[in-house]
Amino acid sequence: MKPQLLKVSTDPMLSFSVRHDKVPYFFPKWHYHTELELMQIKKGSGTHFIGDNIARFYEGDIFLIGSNLPHYWRCDECYFENNPELKAEATVTHFLPNFWGPQFLELPENKHIKDLFLKATKGIKISGTTNYRIADILKRLLVAKSAERIILLMQALHLIGISKDIECLATSGFENTCNEMETERINDIYNYTINNFDKKISLEEIAAVAHISPNSFCRYFKTQTKKTFSQFSMEIKIGNACKLLIENKKSISSICYESGFNNFSNFNRYFKNITGKSPLQYKKTFAKEYGEVESEY
Repeated sequence: MKPQLLKVSTDPMLSFSVRHDKVPYFFPKWHYHTELELMQIKKGSGTHFIGDNIARFYEGDIFLIGSNLPHYWRCDECYFENNPELKAEATVTHFLPNFWGPQFLELPENKHIKDLFLKATKGIKISGTTNYRIADILKRLLVAKSAERIILLMQALHLIGISKDIECLATSGFENTCNEMETERINDIYNYTINNFDKKISLEEIAAVAHISPNSFCRYFKTQTKKTFSQFSMEIKIGNACKLLIENKKSISSICYESGFNNFSNFNRYFKNITGKSPLQYKKTFAKEYGEVESEY
């Protein structure tokens, strides 16, 4: 897609930007920018849309978003309830692919960074030991001065470029093909689905949100997102189920119905297709961090 183009603010006396954001919620629009984005979620949780990838994000996650890759950070609903005690926080670095000059990435020593930028066009999630090391660099980068800033960013990109702890997110078939006039329409579809995932959304209903005919909607949505609306809606439902499973406050059967499923066997089947685990296995994965696992039912 080609959604809303954002102009990233950069001090004219600096070659790239780094900042710490503390906001009620992250920017809730489908957007892109020429700059690459290295982002650490310091506080907050929600659903990310990176290319055609939809998944949950949590405190501590780190992502590298490539140049012109559409993305959208949708915080959980509690962040939109004007609670002054609840804030989303992130450390964000934006930099142009050639901010250090046109020849820098052509140096043989930098081939792994050049390759990393190519991988970043699909979006990258950074985990494991690399995640902790990048988090430390970002902390230091916030207060660094002069050439130390460039050295630290170079160090971060070097570590990510040689790391095995990375996951590319969008599929190879995803392309940024949407024109700017479609930005608000896609945002409206996304927001309506997120706000109503727990009930059945009819084709006529979602087509009305997009202001196009039901006959045209399916083709339109598949063209823009490279997936069917049914698949997209299912990923939103499963994303909500993942959130509730990690919070560990409800039984799996309750989560099934709260996530918009009327059939427990279907819930299990779709959950495993999307996450690779059963709901109980997924819950156990996070048991040590989020508490003891409750009964499956």
